[in-house]
Amino acid sequence: MARPRTPLGAYGSIAVRRRGDRVIAETRIRDADGRLRHVRVTARTSAQAQRVLRERLVNRPTFGGTKALLAQSTFADLVEVWLADLAVQQLAEGTKQNYRDQVRLHVLPAFEPYTLVEITTGRVEWFLKSQAAISSSRARQSRTLLNLLFGFALRHDAVTRNPVAGTTPLRHPKSQPRALTLEQIAAIRTAAANWRSEPGLPGPKPDGQVRDIIEVLLGTAMRTGEVLALRPCDLDDRPAGMVAAVTGTVVQRKGQGAIRQDRPKSEASIRRIPVPEFAASVLRRRSIGVEEARTIFASRTGGPLSPYNVRRTFRDFLVGADLGDSGISLRWYRRTGATVIARGMGSDAAAAFLGHSSTAITEGHYIERDPTVDPTPAAHLERTLRPVTPDDALLVQVAAAQEDALLAALDHETDDDPVS
Repeated sequence: MARPRTPLGAYGSIAVRRRGDRVIAETRIRDADGRLRHVRVTARTSAQAQRVLRERLVNRPTFGGTKALLAQSTFADLVEVWLADLAVQQLAEGTKQNYRDQVRLHVLPAFEPYTLVEITTGRVEWFLKSQAAISSSRARQSRTLLNLLFGFALRHDAVTRNPVAGTTPLRHPKSQPRALTLEQIAAIRTAAANWRSEPGLPGPKPDGQVRDIIEVLLGTAMRTGEVLALRPCDLDDRPAGMVAAVTGTVVQRKGQGAIRQDRPKSEASIRRIPVPEFAASVLRRRSIGVEEARTIFASRTGGPLSPYNVRRTFRDFLVGADLGDSGISLRWYRRTGATVIARGMGSDAAAAFLGHSSTAITEGHYIERDPTVDPTPAAHLERTLRPVTPDDALLVQVAAAQEDALLAALDHETDDDPVS
């Protein structure tokens, strides 16, 4: 009967012998490439030699250029190798930094004491429930990262199953209301117009940029970073109305501040959309005297506006409108535009307008691109959301088919992450 093959990573008995004042410990191991190799160490004592040899056997390298991951590897080892792999992935830098921050702050501290084999479904379940008690968003992000980490471990044969797979699905709390009301829009507009207008206030007078940004957000349903990235060269002002090309986004980078990224978050996000007149008039006025390649909304030094500063000023507007505790954010402007278009034209039209991939993938790969831009979405947005005599007929009607799924996708997106 043939002798059974030595398993990968297994080693034979350790032979110990003395040579002069040193002790030699040696054995043979079947390495990750399937080859048997002789491993030898020397030390002052027999116990020390055997300990050093065993450490060297455990930490044998793989032959693919990365650190070996085994069932007995620590969770910190997995994170280290996964972060090295993340660095070479074709993802937006903001997405990578977000993953690094989430792992460092929330995931690694919870599992750092364990080896991979010790991280069970029950331990992951307990962790996710503790995260959900703090924030449903944090729990979802932690689950996503654990799935990425253990998926990586599976591909490297360090574990036999993903312990995240058997955990209880996370509940998605419903966010209400879904869109801004015309009363809320009017109150925020008034607060924005009056912000820091009292006589005698210290500091420079407001330049009105954030007030104008929210008008463009309302009229285009763009992401905040997409509006901040608009340049005069992205606008095509035609007799039939303005068309805006979405070609980039503004993101915040550690150590760099706000920068214009010359691509939006996904291929589907590269689009041309009609702009209703109330938003087009803002862009025309703001573009006067601005260089073609500079962002229309800019800091005093000429660089892009920081999304953080825009959000901070917007929160001041909410306080002035007595909406400080309402939970409203700039994202609600995108929800509102999505709701108007979905109810006026259907959810597929809204998805394409918003830069989601539902219909854009088919159009981009199987249908010749149509250079014309349908003005209908802008007409719906103009009639519903204009500052003077707005018509709430679309906002009060029954939700469109698949509208909830469309708006739920908006709630989970960021400027950097790919749209699923």
